[in-house]
Amino acid sequence: MKTVKNMTCRPLGGPCDTTHTGETADDVIHAQDQHLKDAVAGGDTAHEEAAREMRGRWKNPVKGMGWYRDAKKAFAALPEG
Repeated sequence: MKTVKNMTCRPLGGPCDTTHTGETADDVIHAQDQHLKDAVAGGDTAHEEAAREMRGRWKNPVKGMGWYRDAKKAFAALPEG
């Protein structure tokens, strides 16, 4: 049986409590990336800073990998469901 976990926008660097569901940290990270893109495209200014940070994260690979490892650890610590 596959493990599914929920993680919200906020611990991934965003400003809201929208829930992302996935089997892996990568699933929720990809969902967060899409959520930020969609929110900004829809005119949500509260998400602009987080979207900018998400896009710029990989311009500094060391910092980007630190964020990625932290997100994976946070996901791993979540309860199932």
